[in-house]
Amino acid sequence: MRLLLIAFQFLTIIPLPFTVRCEKEDLGRSTVFFPLVGCAIGGLLVAANWLLAPSLPRPLCDALLITLLTLITGALHLDGLADVCDGLAARGSRERILTVMKDSQVGAIGAVGLVLGLLLKWQALVAVPMELKWQALLLFPALARFGQVLTLTGARHARQDGLGAAFIQGSGKVPLLLAFAIVAVGGYYLLALKGLVALAAVCVLTLIGRIFFQRKLGGLTGDTIGCISELNEIMALLVISAII
Repeated sequence: MRLLLIAFQFLTIIPLPFTVRCEKEDLGRSTVFFPLVGCAIGGLLVAANWLLAPSLPRPLCDALLITLLTLITGALHLDGLADVCDGLAARGSRERILTVMKDSQVGAIGAVGLVLGLLLKWQALVAVPMELKWQALLLFPALARFGQVLTLTGARHARQDGLGAAFIQGSGKVPLLLAFAIVAVGGYYLLALKGLVALAAVCVLTLIGRIFFQRKLGGLTGDTIGCISELNEIMALLVISAII
C-alpha cells in the first residue's frame, strides 16, 4: 500500500491527508503500481466525461478532459516534452543538450512542442468512437504509465542525480512484468484486440524512444521519460481511434 501511495503522489498532484514515508529505493519499486495510478486518473476522466458530455459539444468536452488530465498530473510530463524539444533543437554536444533540457525556462521550440502535443492528444481523443470513449479514457493513461515502467527498466541514466536516475536504479524486471500483466489484462477486458494492439504500439514507441535517447544522450533523464510518456498517450489514443 505504501508503494502505491508513493506512485500516486509522484504521478498526480492530488493531496493525501497524511504523510507517506519514502526512501530512495522506494521510487523504483513503486513503478509496479504506475498502471493502477493511470487507471485511477482515467477513472476521474470517465467521471468528468459523464458529467460534461450531455451538456457540451464533443470537441469542447474533450478539450476540457485534456485540461483536467493536465491539471491532475501537474503538467509533469508535458514539462519533459517541452524540455526535450528545446534540448534537441539546441543541437550540439550531449552536454549542451542536457544543459538546455535542465533549464527551467521554456524556449520557442519547447512551446511549439507543447502546443502540437496537446493538439494531437485532443484531436486523437475526439476521433475515438463514442461507443469506445469511456474505455479509451480509462485505458490510455494506464498504457502511457506502463510505458514509463518499460522506459525505466534496465535503462542507463544520463545524469547521476535527479528523479530519473533514482527511478532507474530502483526499477526491476518483476515490477515490469507485473505492470505488463495489469495493462494487458485491463486492455483486453476493456477493448479486446484493440487494447492489445494499443499496448503493442506503446511498447514499440517506448523502445524506439529509449534507444534514441540512450544513443543521443548516453542515457535517460526525467525529461526524456516524461516526453516518451506524452507521446505514448497520443499513440494509444491514435491506435484506439484508428482501428475498426
